[in-house]
Amino acid sequence: MAKKNYFTQETEDAIVLYNKTEDPAVRSKIYDEGIHYAFFKLTQNIIHTFKFYHTEVENIEDLQHEIITFLLSKIHLFDNTKGTKAYSYFGTIVKRWLILYNEKNYKKKITSIPVSTLDDEGSESYVMEEHNSPSDKLSANDKLSLFMDLYVEYCTSNIYKLFPKDEDAKIADAILELFRKRENLEVFNKKALYIYIREIIDVKTPKITKITEKLFSIYKYNYSFYLENGYIKFH
Repeated sequence: MAKKNYFTQETEDAIVLYNKTEDPAVRSKIYDEGIHYAFFKLTQNIIHTFKFYHTEVENIEDLQHEIITFLLSKIHLFDNTKGTKAYSYFGTIVKRWLILYNEKNYKKKITSIPVSTLDDEGSESYVMEEHNSPSDKLSANDKLSLFMDLYVEYCTSNIYKLFPKDEDAKIADAILELFRKRENLEVFNKKALYIYIREIIDVKTPKITKITEKLFSIYKYNYSFYLENGYIKFH
């Protein structure tokens, strides 16, 4: 999903200034002139790119209004000194909000489905609706990007179930942190990746390899399932 011209460095500067300003009237002016349009386009593009159409509201703009209200409740948490770009930071918030919202509303729609067709206990499913027209389908990059967000979310939420030992869970979280920051990292070779992880948690390479292989097996199985079936069901 291209950033295009709606979320620029000027937008990020406006967000930083908004957070530093205490006067409500000045903050309102900064938001109206430098932030609102970027938030509007960001939410619009993510909704349509990833087909988040399981909604309770009458039109997409109403849904956007809900998301933008949520973004404003989190805007003070953005810290440009931590190396994350505002576009990536708020884009991730929007996608996570929509994933939870879309899943909740999809579950409401399947309440009449026979029990025999429901997912097995212990699995987590995310249905990514695609239209029949080939032009409406997600690109390979969009599919991978969306899957990675869900994969990291799943592994993070279930980290102690997947890795019961405290040290293993800490190593897994360090690896997942690389995925969380993937848009802001240079391409790593294997050696650099291991060095980076050891900077977060002091463990030997074989231990990192063991946890990495398990995370990769989860990724490989579930991404293949997604590509073959059109929806994500973590096992």
